[in-house]
Amino acid sequence: QLQLVESGGGLVQPGGSLRLSCAVSGFTYATYAIGWFRQAPGKEREGVSCISASDGSTYYADSVKGRFTISRDKSKKMVYLQMNSLKPEDTAVYYCAAEVPDYYCSGMEGYEYVYRGQGTQVTVSS
Repeated sequence: QLQLVESGGGLVQPGGSLRLSCAVSGFTYATYAIGWFRQAPGKEREGVSCISASDGSTYYADSVKGRFTISRDKSKKMVYLQMNSLKPEDTAVYYCAAEVPDYYCSGMEGYEYVYRGQGTQVTVSS
């Protein structure tokens, strides 16, 4: 069973940075893509970024492009989301999820990402 565990959330001031981590276990590497989603109270879930485990292709939502960077560490089966220049509107629960099988990550619409972690809270406030 594929399992994902996020860490790294917290409270940060506007303009600050956080790095979220997603530890993946229970599945053969390179058979899934990893995506980061976020959901704020009263808002729909938003696909923020994804990365293919096999070819490293990446995607970013327009709302985070240029500020967030997704990366992977194959040896550790980890995926990271570096978030810079954070804004109050980035406040949300962030969770990582896996899409099986892997795909060229040019977008997240239409993919179910059924394997999900428990989420980590990110709060951007002064």
